[in-house]
Amino acid sequence: MIGLITALVLSAGAACTTGPVETVQSGFQYIEGPLWMPGTGIIFSDIPADSIFRVDKTVFRKPSHQSNGLTLDPQGRLVIAENKNRRVVRIEADGSTTVLADHFQGKRFNSPNDVIVRSDGSLYFTDPPYGLEGGLKGPQAELDFAGVFLVTPKGEVNALARDFSMPNGLALSPNEKTLYVSDSERHVIRAFDVATDGSLANGRDFFNQTDLKIPDGLKVDRDGRVWATGSAIWAIAPSGELLQKIDIPEEPSNCAFGDADYKSLYVTAVHGLYKVRTTVAGIAPGPGK
Repeated sequence: MIGLITALVLSAGAACTTGPVETVQSGFQYIEGPLWMPGTGIIFSDIPADSIFRVDKTVFRKPSHQSNGLTLDPQGRLVIAENKNRRVVRIEADGSTTVLADHFQGKRFNSPNDVIVRSDGSLYFTDPPYGLEGGLKGPQAELDFAGVFLVTPKGEVNALARDFSMPNGLALSPNEKTLYVSDSERHVIRAFDVATDGSLANGRDFFNQTDLKIPDGLKVDRDGRVWATGSAIWAIAPSGELLQKIDIPEEPSNCAFGDADYKSLYVTAVHGLYKVRTTVAGIAPGPGK
């Protein structure tokens, strides 16, 4: 069904979306981590259900170990951030699981949240303590910080940033020279310059507005606009200017571009999956990125 959902254009010029927000599916417990998989369509994590679902509510993977963020590597293999197992894994072509990262300097991660892979195979993920009882001060915590991590193509695990409160969604610019990361508790999206070796520099606030509330998942389109979830969907210019705000019936958690032309933005939001058509195609993860 199609809902008449507000899409407020806040900047001069053309809107970033075309048409209203569509309700695609509903009836889930709490969904996150949408990913468009060629040949399969949109899949997404239902964290309390310990499952990854397809759009028709059939199970794609169970148990998912309370998966959150999902993405594809350059070979088209599924990469999963597992909250429950506190690790990031890759699913091989034969269905087996390869652990890409589960410890840093001998200590278990908090609860890996979102994950992306650069075109050279470098993997970035965020590690807030959402899945830990008592957070960083609780009995399950082994690290004393919530960070942004890099797994190099050689398998080395590096902590890139330790000064986050709740690192959450992340996305790379089209040229892969800028990394955007949500810091949910501080209500800000930060940006970093990305070096050839994957390291970060020049950390700065990219988008920080009072109505942002809790920034969560992020995606970037081919024109470099950042699409951020929080109390709504925000389309943000590479300059940091807010271009458009799109209201969703439920509070959105994450988003992903999909359909054959990658001009549909799929949005996970508590119990429901929504989508809205965009004027510019998103950047597709995986082969040919």
